Amino acid sequence: MAGKQKKKSLFRIEHWHKVAALLMLYDVIVVNFAYFLALLLRHEMNFSAIDVEYIETWTRFTPIYTVFCIVLFCVLRLYQSLWRFASYYELAWITIATGISSAFHLTMVWLFYDRMPISYYVMGTFFQYLFMLGIRFAYRFYLMEKTPRDKAMAKAAPRVLLVGAGNAGQMILRDLHKAKEINGKVCCIIDDNPNKWHRYIDGVPIVGGRDKIPAMVKKYSISKIYVAIPSASEQERRKVLKICQETGCELKNLPGMFQLVNGDITIAAMKDVSIEELLGRDPIRSDLTEVYRFINGKTILVTGGGGSIGSELCRQIALHHPKKLIIFDVYENNAYEIEQELKRKHPEVNLIVLIGSVRDSRRVNQVFELYKPDVVYHAAAHKHVPLMEESPCEAIKNNAIGTYKTAYAAMRNHCRRFILISTDKAVNPTNVMGASKRICEMIIQTFDYMIRMHQEERMPILQQHPDEVKPISDGFIGTTRFVAVRFGNVLGSNGSVIPLFRKQIEDGGPVTVTHPEIIRYFMTIPEAVSLVMQAGVMAKGSEIFVLDMGQPVKIDTLARNLIKLSGFRPDQDIKIVYTGLRPGEKLYEEKLMEEEGLQKTDNNLIHIGKPISFDHEHFLKILDRLMYAAYAEDEATLMQLIREAVPTYRPASEIRASEQLARIKNGI
Repeated sequence: MAGKQKKKSLFRIEHWHKVAALLMLYDVIVVNFAYFLALLLRHEMNFSAIDVEYIETWTRFTPIYTVFCIVLFCVLRLYQSLWRFASYYELAWITIATGISSAFHLTMVWLFYDRMPISYYVMGTFFQYLFMLGIRFAYRFYLMEKTPRDKAMAKAAPRVLLVGAGNAGQMILRDLHKAKEINGKVCCIIDDNPNKWHRYIDGVPIVGGRDKIPAMVKKYSISKIYVAIPSASEQERRKVLKICQETGCELKNLPGMFQLVNGDITIAAMKDVSIEELLGRDPIRSDLTEVYRFINGKTILVTGGGGSIGSELCRQIALHHPKKLIIFDVYENNAYEIEQELKRKHPEVNLIVLIGSVRDSRRVNQVFELYKPDVVYHAAAHKHVPLMEESPCEAIKNNAIGTYKTAYAAMRNHCRRFILISTDKAVNPTNVMGASKRICEMIIQTFDYMIRMHQEERMPILQQHPDEVKPISDGFIGTTRFVAVRFGNVLGSNGSVIPLFRKQIEDGGPVTVTHPEIIRYFMTIPEAVSLVMQAGVMAKGSEIFVLDMGQPVKIDTLARNLIKLSGFRPDQDIKIVYTGLRPGEKLYEEKLMEEEGLQKTDNNLIHIGKPISFDHEHFLKILDRLMYAAYAEDEATLMQLIREAVPTYRPASEIRASEQLARIKNGI
């Protein structure tokens, strides 16, 4: 195999040398013939009418001029360009070469030979430029005229509508034209600027504004739409994408301005339109200056650092010079992947990757005692609702007891901030997962309460033994600020609906939706992470930070949009099947409990939920019993204790669908 590749490589080198030699021979002929032709034209194409002195001067100077030109063209690398891709760059160098060689010709003849007519220099320069340019660009033009086979392939290639006749659109169009592989044929261009309508770019008509998209798709039998409007606002781009989406064509999008700035405008830069671009709201943009100042020079621990949220936290933290970044995860494959990514992209970061479970108090305490983290982002949790309904003891062990053990270790080792990743499913929970996350919130509120009481010398705190939760001494009181961050579903996270829908579409369907009326709040992973990081800075203690996520979105709508974005028609090309609500699932999610109020922050999109008061000592006793029930696998007792710990918990099986639908219609 290696021998074949070597032979092929040698063949290519030999072929290149032959082409360069032929081009050089051509130049030897034309640089001299150009000036001879100028003499002929000067004498009306009558060779006998040319003065003998002119012929002698031309003959004597020809060898010198030939050598000079060949050396000059080699220096300017005119024999190294790939002329099948000839462009402005090659045109410029041919112009420079012609200018230098013509100046040399005029100077040498004027100084050392007989005087020649002015037209000789002017016409000779013109012909030389024409002949040199012609042969080189003729090759490119020849390749543009496809062979019958190429034309047949072009006819069968996807027909493309291009949105955007600006710089980005022109570069995409030209990249398509010169691509070796036929990626598609651009049939028409859409642009909202009326001054560009009824004009052409590289022979492709600009047919009108965005309102013409559906009509042009039908007229030209379009199967793909490329959107190249990087300078447009998010709102305008979303409007255009929604129109394109309704056509059922496959969509590709140029993500943003940075491609234009970097000159990275190619077909390869075009991405599939992400579902988050059609959510109906602008992305959350947070000023993270204070966040990065807070992180700089500190030791940061991320539990569950290999998960969707945890890994994005690690990426963002690594950008801003932490003293140490500690990734703690029970799943070694996830931890390994984020470790390799960060080592590759941020080799300067002092990265420590540890394997362990937050359920293992000895391991957790060991990590805190050894590394003394300043800030903890607690993202380790079981999150799959149906799975936790089947394994409630595991949900309590990992989510509730794991949070208690990690929070206690943070307090004991004087960690500055502890940020819990929570969920809107903790609000009036209807499933074990949501209830366990509400218990997590109550745990961090209890720790904060106990610290404040200790500071006022009114109450002792807890000390944790490896296998029990009970109050004893106040010897390990710290000043840790405990807060929670509550947000909705994260688009693209492990186990979320979007990856599932994509896989089902790739397999040809059907796409499964649990209920046609089910709604959810959504946010992107970067949005969630920016909120979590801001919470760490804003934390004063016991807050539950809540993101204003706009209006909820129907899962059915998301599924249909994703099918359309993939170039298929819902219910025709790809079927949608309604499977019924899963165990513990409800039709709607809420961001706050009815008892909670909202307090504003400096960021209009981030609010603080007023903590609901509860008996902390009584809660700790329930938590102790919960732990014993969980490790004893006593599900009946466990479920009873969950109800006692979380009074707002009401299993979905007890809530009628009609009641849930009524709450949705009432705007809940």
